[in-house]
Amino acid sequence: MARKRRGQAISGWLALDKPHGLTSTQALGKARRFLDAAKAGHGGTLDPLATGILPIAFGEATKTVSFAIDSQKTYRFDVNWGAATTTHDLEGEITETSEVRPTPEDIDGALTSFIGQIEQIPPQYSAIKVNGQRAYDLARDNQKVDLKPRTVRIDRFEQIDADLGPDQATFEVDCGKGTYIRALVRDLAIALGTFGHLAALRRIRCGPFDEKIAISLDKLEALGHKAAGSGILLPVATVLDDIPALALTKEEARRMSHGQSVSLFAVANRTPTSGLTPGAAVQAVCGDRLIAVATVADGLVKPVRVLNS
Repeated sequence: MARKRRGQAISGWLALDKPHGLTSTQALGKARRFLDAAKAGHGGTLDPLATGILPIAFGEATKTVSFAIDSQKTYRFDVNWGAATTTHDLEGEITETSEVRPTPEDIDGALTSFIGQIEQIPPQYSAIKVNGQRAYDLARDNQKVDLKPRTVRIDRFEQIDADLGPDQATFEVDCGKGTYIRALVRDLAIALGTFGHLAALRRIRCGPFDEKIAISLDKLEALGHKAAGSGILLPVATVLDDIPALALTKEEARRMSHGQSVSLFAVANRTPTSGLTPGAAVQAVCGDRLIAVATVADGLVKPVRVLNS
């Protein structure tokens, strides 16, 4: 006999304000327990030392997690100048020091070279897998790993506080997925002729989730099982706002809910599809119901993840 899943069948998104010191998995576990949710996942990992927006998906929203992970993010962070560490943050041991302290003008001048598509070598202490092992596990065993550069996207990189003294500065960055802020700090310091490491990190936005709608674990615990009905959960489609919606008839919705494709030509008679490229992600909707996340290809609208909403 199949084991019955514990918890309630809650669906929707929550913008959690993750506290300092918890892993993303630990924060997820607490949120799931406070809401007594049967199923949950998070949309983008934050290091234990980082705070801020951790999108939590419950129930059917877990089928849209990839859209949160792929979304643009905004970080605010402090940098300590003059020392490099093994982890590129406060947790690591100091490996190199420098007496050079960049001026605010020097910093502003260097930031322009980090805008756009840039190549970035991930930190040795990262979750990237190398031959089946996490890079941070190899680093802790004193095994040096040659990680290959990755292309990441930086849309904005600004110094927002230049009055902290010569040893520290505060920045904000808008960036795409896969960006390591610790590596960005490392490379900026080197470009300025010194060393540096991350002193504090906060994610203030992740796609449609920001601080205005964020909720702390303490408040979530106080709400308890009432949280699901308190209005703090956002719709499953929240992370899909940037992709087109195609209107289905009731019959097409029935077919797609069973995993079947429908004719793009038929849908195009009701919904503009001229701007869609092959492989494009779309929302397949029927009235107010989100039926599936689908793709457009070969004259068909093909379901990728069917939603039981």
